[in-house]
Amino acid sequence: MLHFQDSEHVSMIRDTIERFVEKEMPRSLARQWDNDNYFPRDIHNKLVELGLMGLTVPEAYGGSGVDITATVMVIEHLCARSLAVGGGYIQSACYAGLNLGEVANEAQKKELLPKVIEDGLIFAYGISEPDVGADVSSVKTTARREGDYIVVNGNKRFCSGAAVADYIYTLVRSGPAEDRYKNLSLVLIPPNTQGVSLDLQGTLGLKGVGTYDVSFDEVRIPASQIIGGEEGWNNGWSKLVGPGLDIEKLEVAAMALGIATAAVNDAWAYSQERVQFGKPICKIQSIRHMLAEVKTKLEACRLMTYHAAGLIDQNKNASVETSMTKLFVCDTARDITIACQELMGAYGYVKDFDMERYVRDVLIMPIIGGSSAIQKNNIANRLNLPR
Repeated sequence: MLHFQDSEHVSMIRDTIERFVEKEMPRSLARQWDNDNYFPRDIHNKLVELGLMGLTVPEAYGGSGVDITATVMVIEHLCARSLAVGGGYIQSACYAGLNLGEVANEAQKKELLPKVIEDGLIFAYGISEPDVGADVSSVKTTARREGDYIVVNGNKRFCSGAAVADYIYTLVRSGPAEDRYKNLSLVLIPPNTQGVSLDLQGTLGLKGVGTYDVSFDEVRIPASQIIGGEEGWNNGWSKLVGPGLDIEKLEVAAMALGIATAAVNDAWAYSQERVQFGKPICKIQSIRHMLAEVKTKLEACRLMTYHAAGLIDQNKNASVETSMTKLFVCDTARDITIACQELMGAYGYVKDFDMERYVRDVLIMPIIGGSSAIQKNNIANRLNLPR
């Protein structure tokens, strides 16, 4: 069953976030945040005040209950205006809230989940490494036990938001390399811990929270910061590949959907304002066809995204649907956005218009959160296609 209609609850949140974006996130500020690669903490704090971090936290810990459809909708609307704000929301509500709710031990949940709701606690993912991308079980960053402490050494790459995060959610090798899946652990490392070094990377888009190389040199943290506690030591693989991976795919799809929606809306408006040969270009058949096509593709992206989110909210296995959604929405959003840029001609290429930012941002969407090639493998494998 496809999920077309918002519930009353989601409709109320949609109205709230739409008003918030227009009031607190004007286009001029979104351009400035992108230009300065700046994370607007004050806007993040206002999202906290609205209670939106609680959408991923169970009621037992002070949240409103896990609602993936509503969370996806918030991500879509924030990212349609600014990834600087949308990225921070994801790193709080999803990277912190969802992961803690799924894999932390009870003491960690009681300590940290209220901080997600009340303070907008932010996690950065320390998963990828200079030589490790999709094959995350090959991480080389190591952790060893020294009494009640863990000592971490190694390097992480593409660690978005490391400088603004409260913790880096770090995958480490905690046992012999030959054990591969049985020697991994997840630990929480504050970025201001002695021995942690951050190096900002220059990126085409995805501005705001910043993307960093992170180095760990004899970094000492309490053993209590092993995700899952003692049971999590050498058991990080099972925690990493749980249901959270399906939701992460939808987070990126929602980002892409937001960008593509903004691109289509801007191109739609531009076509009615731009006059050539004595008439608005929306009256030219080729332009009309282009707009009809991007609108149709955008609707398909939206239906897939919210259908998959609805399946997760119903506690149904959605591993195939989320991979299909990540693949289709991110690839299609890229195509939609580039088509909208072409419609605007040279105006779609200059910084006076937001379209050039949409293009820079959307290009990364088929890559992050599991590349399109990885999703194709997932789909074929999970549908039991013989190898």
